[in-house]
Amino acid sequence: MGVMRFKVSPPGLLARLPEWDQAYITGIDKRVFACRVESEGDVLTLRRQKQESGKLHICWPVEGYGCPVAHTCSLPEREEPYILPMELARGKIARLRDQLGAWQVAGMVIPRNFHALRKDAQHLLAKAVQQQDDLEECGKLSQKALTLAYQAAELLSAAYTQQRLEIYRRRSTQLPSLLGCDLGDSLPQKKDEEAFVSSFNAAFVSVEWRNIEPEEGAYDWDRLDQQVEWCQAQKLFMHAGPLLDLTDQGMPNWLSKWKDDFLNMQSFVSDFVETAITRYFGKIRYWEVSAYGNTGGALDLTEEQRLTLTARTLEIARQVDDEIQLSIRIEQPWGGYLSNGEHRLSPLQFIDAIIRSGVGLSTVNVELGVGFAPRKTGYRDLLEISELFDLWGSLGIPLQVTLAYPSGTGDDPDSYGGMHAAETDSDDPPTPEKQAEWTRKVVPLLMAKQSVVGIYWTNYDDRKQHRYPFAGMIDADGKQKPALGVFDHYLNEFWSKSNS
Repeated sequence: MGVMRFKVSPPGLLARLPEWDQAYITGIDKRVFACRVESEGDVLTLRRQKQESGKLHICWPVEGYGCPVAHTCSLPEREEPYILPMELARGKIARLRDQLGAWQVAGMVIPRNFHALRKDAQHLLAKAVQQQDDLEECGKLSQKALTLAYQAAELLSAAYTQQRLEIYRRRSTQLPSLLGCDLGDSLPQKKDEEAFVSSFNAAFVSVEWRNIEPEEGAYDWDRLDQQVEWCQAQKLFMHAGPLLDLTDQGMPNWLSKWKDDFLNMQSFVSDFVETAITRYFGKIRYWEVSAYGNTGGALDLTEEQRLTLTARTLEIARQVDDEIQLSIRIEQPWGGYLSNGEHRLSPLQFIDAIIRSGVGLSTVNVELGVGFAPRKTGYRDLLEISELFDLWGSLGIPLQVTLAYPSGTGDDPDSYGGMHAAETDSDDPPTPEKQAEWTRKVVPLLMAKQSVVGIYWTNYDDRKQHRYPFAGMIDADGKQKPALGVFDHYLNEFWSKSNS
């Protein structure tokens, strides 16, 4: 059995560290190892089957950045515990150096003050390495180095975004990607319609099989019909789905009696996909056929069965209309769920298997829900997000992104799925302003990625049923959150002004 140990400094921090038990290790190929996480005093221990080097990923407090997921360099196993803050600082600085080199080769102009931040971070890390016999001092120096490295990473990422968008501006007067939002289970209320149409040029129409066919053979299309007609009247680009939701609560209750008869279940799924696409033939041209197949949970389906169902739904959809565009959605794109040992396929491997099956996948919807627990969707900085979509872009297939970020904590009565806003190690909880700040940084970064063709927000109104708690653009009191203005800005002001 492989074992890696880490000393946590300052003393007592491990006991206060949020989500410390969600830590995991990745290999050189970025695959997440199944592992068991333990703590004893100020020592964090991770145990796994394989004995090889790896990177530790853990939520860690960084001044000014909350508790983002930080990671070490690739470390060999050894008896003596590593000093965790020092290794996290080393990991961030190394990642910063690698990305700097890649962007310099691509011709990016590096901000002048970036180099000073990076050098100061390296200098502090060097001093920390010299002070390893004094754990407290080593921890303090490492923490300062880590904070400077995060500041440098944010500066570098912002410069990359700005320069990439400048290139797009010179080439086109059109936004490089669609900006949209999920309508949820009903149309926007009258007073919120104008804000939706002003802020988005696309809408995601939710197709919820469990509500459309609550009883076998009894269909109710009224809500979906209304949303389709509304989108057409508002001249919004329309994307509908998912036809197959593989989460715990995504399938009709009556289908559970067939969970031990996979062939019959597959027949019911195929019938619904065919019925829905046929009904909206010529009206809906972009369908999300399947969602969450990489993590699953529905009807105790195995990973192989979820993969088979996903491929089958794509095949059926293509048979009904070979001109429609088809996508599938994955969640937890960093693959943290693999550490539980219940899955074999990483998100990339799941999608690659679908592409190789030759069923005509048009796009992939990457759901980026950041800051929610118990799913391993911790906060990541812009550099980590940029690296993620560079990796996904290597698939050579267009990407859509669905974003979610909490604006509050506590109990959200209209949220389903068992999630809550992740804890932090500070007195700085999620707020509508922080949601807007994150959106203001991430949306342009995604627009700067050539592979990203659409950016969607997870839900419009917190008063409707939704998956991610406190993540809507309208709060429970019907008040617009400031994040909505970010989309309005990029749709109506940012691009037009830059081309005027």
